[in-house]
Amino acid sequence: MRIVVTGVGMVSALGIGVDKNLLSIQHDESGISLFPRILHTDHKMPVGELQLTNEQLHELAEIPLSAHLSRTALLGILAVREALKDAKVDTAKRIGLVSSTSVGGMDLTEHFFKYYMENDATGRLRDVRMHDCAASTEAIKKYCTINAYTTTISTACSSAANAIIHGTKLLIHNIVDCVVVGGCDALSAFTVNGFESLRILDDRPCRPFDNNRNGLNLGEGAGYLVLQREEEVDWFYGYLAGFSNKNDAYHQTASSATGDGAYYAMQEALKVARLFPQDVSYINAHGTGTGNNDASESAAFIRLFGKNVPPFSSTKGFTGHTLAAAGGLEAVLSVMALRHGILYPNHNYETPMESYGLEPVTQYTPNVDVKCVLSNSFGFGGNCSSLVFVR
Repeated sequence: MRIVVTGVGMVSALGIGVDKNLLSIQHDESGISLFPRILHTDHKMPVGELQLTNEQLHELAEIPLSAHLSRTALLGILAVREALKDAKVDTAKRIGLVSSTSVGGMDLTEHFFKYYMENDATGRLRDVRMHDCAASTEAIKKYCTINAYTTTISTACSSAANAIIHGTKLLIHNIVDCVVVGGCDALSAFTVNGFESLRILDDRPCRPFDNNRNGLNLGEGAGYLVLQREEEVDWFYGYLAGFSNKNDAYHQTASSATGDGAYYAMQEALKVARLFPQDVSYINAHGTGTGNNDASESAAFIRLFGKNVPPFSSTKGFTGHTLAAAGGLEAVLSVMALRHGILYPNHNYETPMESYGLEPVTQYTPNVDVKCVLSNSFGFGGNCSSLVFVR
């Protein structure tokens, strides 16, 4: 049995829709702004923010304001609808949903505590109704054509990749006929403040894999794939041929210097796909822009590929790090790289890292024979996942 991608949907700071996102990257237009405009926070850090209010997102989704949905849920609904429409799914089929998030409904919860902290007899309880991670999944299920198995995954920045893996297994074991997989996360002051406390936010636009990188930029968005069994469809983008989740349990927030988790995840994903390192055409790297992550991932590249590291880049210079949604956004971009034969530029890159000497792709490169894409998503706690997409 082979699992194929039949639909894609994406929302990010670059805009709403896969085509809009691809066009922005093609023109080297980053979605990272110098400070939040929609989000209210005292930290004026660069972020990848979609320049639409929650009210505007409600209107776009044609959902009344009285539903009072979190920003995370609204982003997810827009991306899932695009993916389902793209896949032209028969609604009589068993359509499942595996969605992921880490921020959940925090943007609304913050409104509750603003008033509750002043007077514990006040605060609107409807602002905490969407707080739980599963609430956004339930909202997507309600406002999209989901009629079967539904679950939520939250494993930090590898969440959406793990949702894709879980959805694949649902198809293999015939629990669903079709499954929507990916993740959604919105910016919130809590998240910005939390990452600032770790001292890993850059006060300039991020520079993944650059020797002078100084941290990440947070972003928001949603990315989803529709997966089905090959024998049940007439057309598809490509195959999800391999996947793996490993955990090196090295540190709560840091990756090991030798890149153990990343190395074992990539190695096993290729093994599942029955491919060799030399078969990889392009790597959509995790590439957050922090000193630790980029060094660790580079070390893993060299361990696996030796002197023949394939073309690679991080697309987070365009979208920011969208946390649980990152693996979904980057899976969509990986599938599009296969479909259109393109390599994405590593935005803001200038200087090779001294210890590794690896140089990412720096120009938007069309007309490339892309046969196999490796997509990496590595989360806090050492939770590392890799996906392999092939034509």
